[in-house]
Amino acid sequence: MTLLLGAIADDFTGATDLANNLVRGGMRCLQVIGVPQEAVDLRDIDAVVVALKSRSCPVQDAVADSLAALEWLRAQGARQLFFKYCSTFDSTDEGNIGPVADVLLEALGASQTVMVPAFPVNGRTVYQGHLFVGDRLLNDSGMQHHPLNPMQDADLVRVLSRQTPHAVGLASRQVLANGAEATGAHLSSLAEQGIRHVICDTLDEQDLDVLAEATVLLPLITGGSGLGQALPAQYRAQGWLATIAEPGRLASAAGGALVLSGSCSRATLAQVADFLAKHPDGGFALDPLSLSEGDKQWEQALAFALQRLSLQAPTLIYASADPDNVKAAQAALGVAQAGHLVETALSQLAVTLVNEGVGRLLVAGGETSGAVVSALGITTLRIGEQIDPGVPWTQTPWPGREAPLSLALKSGNFGGVDFFTRAFEVLA
Repeated sequence: MTLLLGAIADDFTGATDLANNLVRGGMRCLQVIGVPQEAVDLRDIDAVVVALKSRSCPVQDAVADSLAALEWLRAQGARQLFFKYCSTFDSTDEGNIGPVADVLLEALGASQTVMVPAFPVNGRTVYQGHLFVGDRLLNDSGMQHHPLNPMQDADLVRVLSRQTPHAVGLASRQVLANGAEATGAHLSSLAEQGIRHVICDTLDEQDLDVLAEATVLLPLITGGSGLGQALPAQYRAQGWLATIAEPGRLASAAGGALVLSGSCSRATLAQVADFLAKHPDGGFALDPLSLSEGDKQWEQALAFALQRLSLQAPTLIYASADPDNVKAAQAALGVAQAGHLVETALSQLAVTLVNEGVGRLLVAGGETSGAVVSALGITTLRIGEQIDPGVPWTQTPWPGREAPLSLALKSGNFGGVDFFTRAFEVLA
């Protein structure tokens, strides 16, 4: 079995997002947590996504971790490499998208890659190099208030040019409208001019199809998960991938159901509000300032969850809060400490409650998901069917249980308003 695609994702939910689209396209996909230190069984796997926690870490750490992931994927024989980042391109002027893309290109001996963050089905589109979230420019979409990576510029050519010493170009919508052959010729022309990174306009699924066809032979492609949904068809067209029945089939789920939310995105805040409207007594709010004072609030949250779960009642523990409250906590504690307190509390709750019988766990927020998965010691996730665009259920074996642990790891911006309740309804 040939591993067709090896992907490096800069956060946990982003990795799951990409894996979800690959499964929907007909590939059997495994997500690994960090660079594996032991052998991984890939006998019935077409694509592997390595989930790192490199989006907001220091540049040098992101570069080192990404290179280690690349070397592991190359050792597994991956035919094409994919650097996956968020569809909102969130990063800082120092990185990490540009620096990571540069070192991956250098390691592969490649001269050019594309940047395709768009995910049209989720409202992320790019026109004339400017990223839109729905009908709003990125810097007017709520992302300007992101607690870690505030995005205050929608011009991705300009954003990326601040992150790399290499030339950045554009493949405009007008180029893509002429088809894959013309787009490929445009990319080659830019490469001859020394342009290493090419921001690609993308307005719809047809644009993704054009870009996938134009770049299927590139050693490295980069982008959001939208591009991932178009790749499997191109692999089949190349004769590399057979048609596979039920690539996302999972085992039957069992155990208590729990939602842990650390994201403060607009989408997640709406999901928390919807859950609490339906289950007024079903939620417990964590506060970083209270958590900083000792274990009392954490113990209260644990007792609340255990009581709710004993009744098989819908249960939500959340630290999601509006921007003003987030800023107040960050001002008092510091940005890093406020985030660390929340991630630690939620991840410790996950460990305790899974050991108490939770078998279906939904986690909202990329950083929170990373902390939870790390605390649980999870190393591999088999990717199942989609709940909402970008969010599938996943499963991993759990010691001492016949049924695996089922997890849904949701990026903060993803999912419909009723996601926290509907997700469990679609899990068999």
